[in-house]
Amino acid sequence: MYTFVTPLASSMMAPGLGEVAIKYSITDPTTLAMTLSIFLLSFALAPLILAPLSEMYGRTWVLHICNLFSLGFNLGCAFAPNTGALIGFRFLAGFAGSAPIACGGGSISDLFSERDRASAMATYTLGPLIGPVVGPIAGGFIAQTIGIKWVFIIIAVLCGVSAIIGIPLLRETYAPIIRLRRAKRSGDPEALAKIPSVMESGESKLHYLWINLSRPIIMLTRSFICFILSLYMSFLYGIFYLMFTTFAQFFKTAYGFEPGVGGLAYLGLGIGFMIATIVGAKPADQVYKYLADKNGGKGKPEMRIPALFFGSLFVPVGLFWYGWSAQAKVHWMMPIVGSGIFGFGMMSSFLPIQLYLVDAFQYAASATAAASVFRSMLGFAFPLFGQQMFDTLGLGGGNSLLAGLAIILGIPFPIWVYYKGEAIRARSTLKL
Repeated sequence: MYTFVTPLASSMMAPGLGEVAIKYSITDPTTLAMTLSIFLLSFALAPLILAPLSEMYGRTWVLHICNLFSLGFNLGCAFAPNTGALIGFRFLAGFAGSAPIACGGGSISDLFSERDRASAMATYTLGPLIGPVVGPIAGGFIAQTIGIKWVFIIIAVLCGVSAIIGIPLLRETYAPIIRLRRAKRSGDPEALAKIPSVMESGESKLHYLWINLSRPIIMLTRSFICFILSLYMSFLYGIFYLMFTTFAQFFKTAYGFEPGVGGLAYLGLGIGFMIATIVGAKPADQVYKYLADKNGGKGKPEMRIPALFFGSLFVPVGLFWYGWSAQAKVHWMMPIVGSGIFGFGMMSSFLPIQLYLVDAFQYAASATAAASVFRSMLGFAFPLFGQQMFDTLGLGGGNSLLAGLAIILGIPFPIWVYYKGEAIRARSTLKL
């Protein structure tokens, strides 16, 4: 539930941006877009801290504490007196709300074997992607009927419900922390001495903290494979958020959709995600098992990449379809279908990339956190220039440009990783 509520908070206000502009007298489109996308800036930075902390002190309390802070910051958004306060509280809400993204990949690694991770990862990934789709649908009707303030109040209520359910029921998954806690409860000093714990002296503890906090940045800067796969994932996420900020205005201008009905335009993305989850996860597991069996039963991270070949083909198709049907202003269903094709390709690409990162690195949470830095940074940046790009190139030309970049990033590099990834990882001096 944590994984669903936070992405919901990131986008629930999207169809109500017009109401935000009226309430706070915002006339600059970049400032208005920032009230939505500033959430993604802190969403990018926080996992660098929260993911390593989850590997030092456990996943569960990082999730619980951040969820409670998220509740408070969303209430701050609801009652923000001016634009600056709204942007500030949105930034803080994004920081606290990133905990499920920071810890989720690591929890999947904790709980599932390499052969069974694809279905579990697909279910986990669906939350961060379907939340931003459901959010605008609900947010549009809420903003239109009872006001934009209630969008944030309802998010805070959902955080409270998550806390009521999660605090008593959610269990720790990280094995070193579980062993440490069991040793402490046993009262056996010999058992406790055998468990490596957070360093006890102030200096060594600080050094230990620095090692863990710097790990995601080291992974991102010293592993080219981690960098290039994270870049492609981030590019798709940037387009995803660009659609969020432009859908409401486009469907209102082209088809006369009000905020409530306009939120339904996001269903195309959601249906694409759902179809990819249903039809993509099981075949991804089957392909991995088939290749592992051919290799004597031993799996490799590169065996996740064939599923990426499949997903990356749908991304440019969806972008071309959406862009040119939107520019031609044909029936409103056609752009929605195009966005659904893009959503299918995006979800089908996200899954193998996250599985590769989890399989390839010992510290899975730090690896996925490193990827989330790029992802959320581009999610923050794309909406800031998107409207200007479409004003200059048109929806057809702008989306064609994005589709071309998706082809360059999404087709040759996965092929290169599939054939050369193992050799590159073997030569790497990065031991994480």
